[in-house]
Amino acid sequence: MALVILPLSGGRDAHAQGAAGAAPKLGPSGLPLPRFVSLKAGRVNVRVGPGNDYRIAWVFTRSGLPVEVIQEFDNWRRIRDSDGTEGWVFHSLLGMKRTAVVAPWQQGDPLPIRAEPEDTGDITAYLQPKVVAKVNECEAGWCQLADPRFRGWIRQDRLWGVYPDETIN
Repeated sequence: MALVILPLSGGRDAHAQGAAGAAPKLGPSGLPLPRFVSLKAGRVNVRVGPGNDYRIAWVFTRSGLPVEVIQEFDNWRRIRDSDGTEGWVFHSLLGMKRTAVVAPWQQGDPLPIRAEPEDTGDITAYLQPKVVAKVNECEAGWCQLADPRFRGWIRQDRLWGVYPDETIN
C-alpha cells in the first residue's frame, strides 16, 4: 500500500483544505469547494439563480469583500457572505485575493492585532468588528492582516474569510 501526498496550491492564494485536512471536494472548475475568494468589482449583482435571466437579489458595492464559493454551475458561482446570505455571481467578478472580515458576529469592543503571532505580542492596532483586511498569511491559529493603515496578527478564529486551521502563505 502506498501513500501519496499531493501539495495543495502554494503561495498567497492557498485554498481551503477541507475539514481536518481531508482532501477537498473539487468543483467543475477544478478548484476546491467550498473556498474563500473576494469580490473583484466595486459593483457585483447577486442573483437568485445561475444566469442573467434570474432576478437580482441584491448588489454588493464594495470590492475586496470576502465571500465563500459553495457551488459552481457553468460560469456561475453560488456564494455565501459573512451574514450567511447566499446567491449566484458570475465567475469573473470573483478574485483569488484573500481577505477577511474581523469578527462580523461581534459588536462593541475593538480587537487587538499584534506585532507577533502570540497573545503577548505588542499591540499594533485595534480593529472594530466588521473591518475588512487583506490576509497575508495564516499559520498555527494566527493570521497576519495588512492594510495601508495597519499591519498585524490576529487569532484565526476571530476572522470570517479563512477556515479553521487553514494555512495561507
